[in-house]
Amino acid sequence: MEIQRQEKGADPHRARYHSSVMDVENLHSRQEFKELPDTYMIFIIEKDFYGKSEAVYPIERINLATGKSFEDGEHILYVNGEYRGESNLGKLMHDFNCTQASDMNFELMADRTRYLKENPKGVSEMCRIMEDMRKESLKEGIQEEKKMTVIRMLEAGKYLLEEIAYISGLSLEEVNQLKAERNV
Repeated sequence: MEIQRQEKGADPHRARYHSSVMDVENLHSRQEFKELPDTYMIFIIEKDFYGKSEAVYPIERINLATGKSFEDGEHILYVNGEYRGESNLGKLMHDFNCTQASDMNFELMADRTRYLKENPKGVSEMCRIMEDMRKESLKEGIQEEKKMTVIRMLEAGKYLLEEIAYISGLSLEEVNQLKAERNV
């Protein structure tokens, strides 16, 4: 399951990628392909990605020549985070958007929200998680900036690859990979 706030993160290729990762994780060497379990990649999207006001958009493959289902066991579900209704799914989407536990429909979710927002141990836990996320995001940003520096240095054509690796802090292998990707 993945929860997406931005539409660009809901690209169908991302669903395909995550679905394939599940396949790799669920099939061991010497297993038959038919032993792959059915998988469900569930994307909960903040906005109505397909704009048809449906609660769920099931994605299935079909054989275009026959018009019949391909039945490979892969299932992708886009869940409309804007959907509200009396169904459990409508209530769950409501709860996902609540900031107060007292406004939630599902007690389990409300209890966890209360713990993370009101209990001193929960607040501390949430602060630690948020700080870890901030650090990870900062680390990713620094890594991306290093890559941009490498690309600029490669495009300048004035530096040896070893110099670029030393100055940027990336490995020579990473520099070579960026060079190959950019065809510089």
